[in-house]
Amino acid sequence: MTAPFDFAAGWLQENLLLPLLYALDMMEWEDISFGWALFAVYGVAQVVVTYAVCVPLERWRPVETWPDKRAVAVDVLYTLISRVGLLPLVTFVLFYKIQVTLNGFLTDHGWVPPTLERLIPDLLGHQVLTFFLYVVILDFSDYWRHRLSHVFNWWYSLHAVHHAQRQMTFWSDDRNHLLDDIIAFVWFTVVALLIGIPPMQFPLLVLLLRLLESLSHANARLSFGWLGERLLISPRFHRAHHGVTAAGEKSVNYGAILPWWDMIFRTADFSREFAATGDPTAEEALATGGYVTQQWVGLKRMVRDILGRHPAPRGS
Repeated sequence: MTAPFDFAAGWLQENLLLPLLYALDMMEWEDISFGWALFAVYGVAQVVVTYAVCVPLERWRPVETWPDKRAVAVDVLYTLISRVGLLPLVTFVLFYKIQVTLNGFLTDHGWVPPTLERLIPDLLGHQVLTFFLYVVILDFSDYWRHRLSHVFNWWYSLHAVHHAQRQMTFWSDDRNHLLDDIIAFVWFTVVALLIGIPPMQFPLLVLLLRLLESLSHANARLSFGWLGERLLISPRFHRAHHGVTAAGEKSVNYGAILPWWDMIFRTADFSREFAATGDPTAEEALATGGYVTQQWVGLKRMVRDILGRHPAPRGS
């Protein structure tokens, strides 16, 4: 089952990574270079699966159609950078290094590294259940990360890169400011370290969450029904979060893959239909500019917010 992925990762390691590490005098990373290559290959596979699932849905029942889709092309670039390049590199290599260093420090000082199984001993030997709980905990933490990004002006200025898209598709999930992605990585890493997620499982968890999040951004007139939408976030549910809200309306539906937290903390709205997306307060460059332009404008917005020269974020 995994042989094709192992073969592709081995080829990538041998023909690209090892020569690059040697040229940069960084051969101390050789031992984990295969892990990075493997998750880069998984990232490619995930993009292929996402494309195979979401494109037919978007063609079958699109919410909107646009004659000019250049803004969507930028989102494709975001996805390739995040899923194939940056995401595997950061989530595997850096997380691995941080966890090994932290666990070594704790062990040297007579402390036992934290794990979810140590907190809940009944989980020992139940890997599937433990993995599911990892998903639930990470999703809960991401709900609050996302919700807080709509509270603080400076943070929303970065997050506005994501919300400015008026042509939202499944590619839009990865449309984020680089600093916003760094905050998300630090946020996830702290939670993952506290519950002791193994280094080989952390990237898989992130990839799984992102796969489901891509589906929720699809330009598809798709609902999971009354019960289904209370179990898993659908494109209809999440589109309400991206919808252009009327003056005075609060933003809703902050959840990533599970609507439970919106329901518990009363930010869920199952009544809104397929509204147009975008942020009227965002600069036009954030909606239609290229990758570098969007990153630069988002950074300038953040600086203005820190200096107190920018209006409050939409839906705060």
